[in-house]
Amino acid sequence: MTLKQNNNSQKILIAPSLLSADFSKLAEEVIAVEKAGADILHLDIMDGLFVPNITFGPLVVSSLRPHSNLIFDAHLMIESPERYIKEFAEAGADWISIHAEATKHLHRTIWKIKELNKKAGVALNPHTPLNVIKYILEDLDFVLIMTVNPGFGGQKFIKNCLPKIRELKNMIDKRELDILIQVDGGINSETAPEVIKAGARVLVAGSAVFGKNDYAKAIEALKPST
Repeated sequence: MTLKQNNNSQKILIAPSLLSADFSKLAEEVIAVEKAGADILHLDIMDGLFVPNITFGPLVVSSLRPHSNLIFDAHLMIESPERYIKEFAEAGADWISIHAEATKHLHRTIWKIKELNKKAGVALNPHTPLNVIKYILEDLDFVLIMTVNPGFGGQKFIKNCLPKIRELKNMIDKRELDILIQVDGGINSETAPEVIKAGARVLVAGSAVFGKNDYAKAIEALKPST
């Protein structure tokens, strides 16, 4: 059980999504967003089955690992993700999230991640209810709420997901757990305040960072004004 012990979960963490980077110079892009103040590098792993797109695998992750000290967050949008968890862990992923919709044995797969000493998360598509994680919430380090349908970058934020984020925040608070809420999809300077207010603490942003000329300014624009 991950009980609340500190206020780390209150800090807003920005996770640029590599999916929106220039693939002709990935290492340079990773170095650039780290220097610009990113907290996490979000790695969208797609297999062309669970989602209608294919991105990259463990070899790309391992090739980028020596170039960065960022947390590598592998979001596995793949069927039967349990088949590849060890490979991504060995490639250098620090966090690994799997889709509840993609595996038959969610609890077993989460513990497979944790046994490799990695942070474990469950991702939920916009239509997927929170009750699928009701009985494993204590086993999770983070929950990834998709605010677009997975598979492509640059999609429009689905506002109907905001109540879901709020409901998850209430579930976590009632159980006094220290679990991060991560949000992915359509995050920009306009939608970021909405998801933060709802309870999100990790913001995944693709074109809102990599699509800008000034990465540092783009990252700062996603954080709450002080």
